[in-house]
Amino acid sequence: MIPWTEILTAWAVFAANVLSPGPNVFNTIAIALGSGRSVALAVVPAVALGVLAWALALILGAAFLFERAPWVEASLTALGGGLLVWFGSRYLHRAWHWSAQIGRSRMMSARQAFAVTLGILATNPKALTTWIVLISIFPAAQAKAQGIAVMALGAAVVAATVHLGYALAFSTRRAAEAYARAGRWINAGVGVFFTALGLSLLAGVAGLV
Repeated sequence: MIPWTEILTAWAVFAANVLSPGPNVFNTIAIALGSGRSVALAVVPAVALGVLAWALALILGAAFLFERAPWVEASLTALGGGLLVWFGSRYLHRAWHWSAQIGRSRMMSARQAFAVTLGILATNPKALTTWIVLISIFPAAQAKAQGIAVMALGAAVVAATVHLGYALAFSTRRAAEAYARAGRWINAGVGVFFTALGLSLLAGVAGLV
């Protein structure tokens, strides 16, 4: 049985994270601005591949660990809740101190854009903490292969779709600047959502709900 409720919740958290302005988003926008739409489209498969790798590594690793040390699951849920609250506070701080500045990348080839994007995803500590949060929502210990595949592939599709939208839309400076101006409100909304969800996870671990 596929745990759709948990998967959909995890996807919602992940989508909010992907949509909000950050290093990966501004990388895609900068490539689109500096190298054009055709090169920016090379970002999409790189994002999908990077997200899929993180998803499988963290979900399978968590399932292996939970099976051998069940107490870790509650600890990880508490950690995930705490990280969500921390993420939320950072997004709210970013919204308060928002600066609508978008850089323009140097001209690069599609192969270079793919490599740069994959490198950012592979070395971004935020990717690790994001997936710690997601596996505190997704029942990795109980999930079957089908559920894990749906979760991982769905996350890759979510990320690829969002970055495809960025690559297509932000090939023009005007669109990028409009997005930058909206960044304060995007960050504020994500901050409130993450904080509320994190507090609910912590309340669940504490037995308050």
